[in-house]
Amino acid sequence: MAKIAVAATAPFGADVLERLASRHDVAALLTRPDRPRGRGRRTAPTVAKETAERLGIPVLQPERLGPDVDLPADTIVVAAYGLLIPPSLLERGNWLNVHPSLLPRWRGAAPVERAIMAGDTETGVTIHETVEALDAGPIAAQRAFPIGAEDDAGAVFERAAGLAAELLDDVFGGEPTFEPQPDEGVTYAEKITPADRELDLTAPPHEVVNRVRALSPHIGARAVVDGRPLLVWRAREQDGEVELLEVQPEGRRRMSYDEYRRGSRG
Repeated sequence: MAKIAVAATAPFGADVLERLASRHDVAALLTRPDRPRGRGRRTAPTVAKETAERLGIPVLQPERLGPDVDLPADTIVVAAYGLLIPPSLLERGNWLNVHPSLLPRWRGAAPVERAIMAGDTETGVTIHETVEALDAGPIAAQRAFPIGAEDDAGAVFERAAGLAAELLDDVFGGEPTFEPQPDEGVTYAEKITPADRELDLTAPPHEVVNRVRALSPHIGARAVVDGRPLLVWRAREQDGEVELLEVQPEGRRRMSYDEYRRGSRG
């Protein structure tokens, strides 16, 4: 059992945190400060903080990262933390980043979403040394897994979190060799923007379906159907056409597209 700290903010990081806490001594969570969220703009903790508090793990939430941040472990696992770690901290510990892609493909903020949008049939998890350059550190462990034709981002994130815990077990249990990333095959996964969420239902059906899968179940794709705006959560290609399966009208719950159509005719 290794003694570690975890730096995480987003749901993927929270999932990795929970899996690591079941098999290692997690001395602390480093996460971003509470921020106003949702329509009511109420101050709320990060998902990772909620997980840590449920597990009884101490939480650190500095407004700024610097040499005054005191972490109670020499090894720190970074998983969807969302902030760059300054050199003053990188020099003081063994920082390992969990990245849900096969680096150097899809460096950046949205590797799972971009992989699905691009129609990739394979992705994976990379454990690498955290360096100043974005997701560019030498690799300690990496393993691939397939992206199923019906997998959405949620399914890929869940599989990646489980694999990350397995790979970190191997890294903690031995003397890992860090291999530099190749110069070939570098791509960047830019942050999802509002424009990325807009569905063009006249585009090739596989592109539309891939975009819906990439943005579900955590973001949501937007479409205008029969003049009405909808969030689209599930769709499939059927006989060369896009078939909507699950949608959400403005201000209402998610529902099957058939249920929505029945209600809209009422």
